[in-house]
Amino acid sequence: MEKFDVCVIGAGPSGFAAAMRAIDFGKRVALVERNKVGGAGIFDGALSSKTLWELSESYQLTHNTNLGYTVYDSEVHFSSVMHQAHRAVAEKHVQLKKQIAYFEKTGQITFFNGHAKFASQNEIGITDVEGQTQTIWADNTVMAVGSRPRYLPHIPIDEKIILTSDGVSSLPDFPKSIVILGAGVIGCEFATIFSNFGKTKVFLIDKEERILPFEDEDISHAVAANLEDNGAVIHHGAALEKMSIVDGKVEYVLSFKDGRKETHTVEKALISVGRVSNCENLGLEAAGVTLNDRGCIDDEHTRSNVPNIYAVGDFTADISLVNVGELEGRHAVERMFGQPKRELVYENISTIMFLNPEVAAVGLNETQARKKKIPYRLASMHYRYVNRALAMHKLDGFFKILVSDDDEMKILGMRVMGPHASSTIMAVALMISMDIGIEHLAELIFPHPSIPEGIQECARMLMGTSIVKPEVFNLDVRCYRVDAEGRIEDM
Repeated sequence: MEKFDVCVIGAGPSGFAAAMRAIDFGKRVALVERNKVGGAGIFDGALSSKTLWELSESYQLTHNTNLGYTVYDSEVHFSSVMHQAHRAVAEKHVQLKKQIAYFEKTGQITFFNGHAKFASQNEIGITDVEGQTQTIWADNTVMAVGSRPRYLPHIPIDEKIILTSDGVSSLPDFPKSIVILGAGVIGCEFATIFSNFGKTKVFLIDKEERILPFEDEDISHAVAANLEDNGAVIHHGAALEKMSIVDGKVEYVLSFKDGRKETHTVEKALISVGRVSNCENLGLEAAGVTLNDRGCIDDEHTRSNVPNIYAVGDFTADISLVNVGELEGRHAVERMFGQPKRELVYENISTIMFLNPEVAAVGLNETQARKKKIPYRLASMHYRYVNRALAMHKLDGFFKILVSDDDEMKILGMRVMGPHASSTIMAVALMISMDIGIEHLAELIFPHPSIPEGIQECARMLMGTSIVKPEVFNLDVRCYRVDAEGRIEDM
């Protein structure tokens, strides 16, 4: 029986990160993947969908008549768009395989293309594509098995007419119309992509009264308004009663709180109601590993209930993001070999929603702070007061930063909606990690003109030293204090 220091089950973002970190420690690694190296992080997931978003944003720019020029007779073809997305995915796939191949030659990694199943706490059977099984021994195991789109039992998903995100790449052309079930991040991102290209009438089913209900109202309302300006129709407060395939099209029935019912027919449907972990047929019972009711591991900083078995990425109950999965994969290996620099901290994890425009976030928003009864101070400013935004003719956006309501004014969180939002968030994420006050942000010298200058001005507002004065532009520039009971006082 071949023996390894670490067996990593799954070569998606979290598993690949774990394998590479184990190499840093000089360990011998078994890396098992039953499908494609890279997982949903690149295939039918983050990289492919974000490539589509970038392409849709570029295409929409050609139709912007507010820039002093107009592009006539521009055409877009679905096959060409998907070709570009596939190119990006293929490039990343090659990079990952090149690294694996290199460390296979050095003897540090043995790659297995097959399905892994525990036979005991340390023994893992690997069944290859031809059905042949071999058993290996691993001192430690990292489960990075990933997830898949959630299916709903009453909806006939065939990945041709009624799709999940896995089926988008197989579409033969832009559908003339599509309904998207689920108004969370992924649903809103695909609504943005399809509406940006202008070839598809987009309908979005939102069972709540507003989309992105986990975000503050100003963000969700702005995103909804931008989608509607782009031609999308949002079914607010709508419950899906039935969805079926009729004569090769999608028929769906909605009911509303006032008793109304509506029946609609569209060409395609996209179901975006979350993801479920790939927890089946892993032999967890043989290893003594337990799952929660969601089919995930209730991990303790990546460690399962079995001391030498770790869970990372979408297999945990934590945030299901590529950057979080990579962080967890690295941390798991550092912990198993006794060298974690610090405990995992999720408060400074930055996120981005690929909408129109993009939305970046870190730490608490106002909704979360008020729910926790945390007093805070807030400064917000519209993009139109930032010179780089003026130069770009991209004024649809704002900054919003929350700090503690005390003399230290430590950063609690920030939201940025607008171009370059993702790069703007990083300085604040670092400051949250370092647990330092707002004055350090106010003292930074940002390049000029740049979008991050907006957060510096927000910091100055909180300190009473801003160049842009809230009392002059009080509709677009605000600075106020909120107590534990939610009462607002202008500063």
